[in-house]
Order: sequence, then structure tokens, then C-alpha cells
Amino acid sequence: MKYTEEISNKLNELLIKNYDAEKGYLNASENVDSPTLKIFFKRRATERSEFAKELRTEILQYGEVPEDSGSFKGTVHRNWMSLKSLFSSNDEEAILEEAIRGEEASLEEYDEILKDRTLPPTIDVMLFRHRNAIQSAINTEKVQEELVS
Repeated sequence: MKYTEEISNKLNELLIKNYDAEKGYLNASENVDSPTLKIFFKRRATERSEFAKELRTEILQYGEVPEDSGSFKGTVHRNWMSLKSLFSSNDEEAILEEAIRGEEASLEEYDEILKDRTLPPTIDVMLFRHRNAIQSAINTEKVQEELVS
């Protein structure tokens, strides 16, 4: 496999994860009553959309084809979040728990790819920036969860 194709494949994995996260956050914003949480989730969705655009741009620069949608697993997770909120006594807390779980999975994927020391420095910097924003979102979501529980 060519080096550019290998990098693009790794970036496509993250791209799909960001599509899933964006859709998940939009779904979460529709399933909470708190105006503060609605805004928070919409901001996270926008942030993940921006990450996806950056990843798409990098993939295209390597002459490869970026993925154009999320994963089946992401769709199942969003459906689970919606179903869980229907039956939960504190649906905002349940939605935050699922958001944290999804973000921790994203963080693991970013960490795994960042272990590869063969990535070009520009991609490394971009991925570290994404990773740090995801970690920040997790920390904020955990605080929000404490406030609604």
C-alpha cells in the first residue's frame, strides 16, 4: 500500500468517526430540554463538522477519496441514545453519559492514530488539536452530567 493511501485510510477512519459524532450531537440536542445543553451539543456538532472538513481537505490533498458518510455503528449508537432517553427518568443525564462514552471512543481512535510516528507534522498538529478539543468536551460533559444528576 502506498504511503499516501495508508495515511488517507487512517484519516478516513477519523472522518467517519467525526461524521458520527456530529450527527450524534445533533441528535442529542434534539433530545434534551435544557437550553444550555442544546447549545452545548450544537456547538460540539459544529466543531465535529469542522474537524470533518479539515480531514476531508487533507485526504484530498493526498489524492485519495474521502468517505462521505458515517458508519452503521454510529447510527446504532444514535438510535440507542434516542431510545435510552425515552425510557430514562433523567434523560439529560443518560444522553450526557452516552455522549461521554462516544467521545471516549473517539479519543481512543485519535490516540491510536497519533501513536504512528510516520504522519507528516501538519497532520500530527491537526490531530493533536482535534484530540485536545475532544478531551476538553469530555471534561465539560462530565461537569454537565454532575449538574443534571
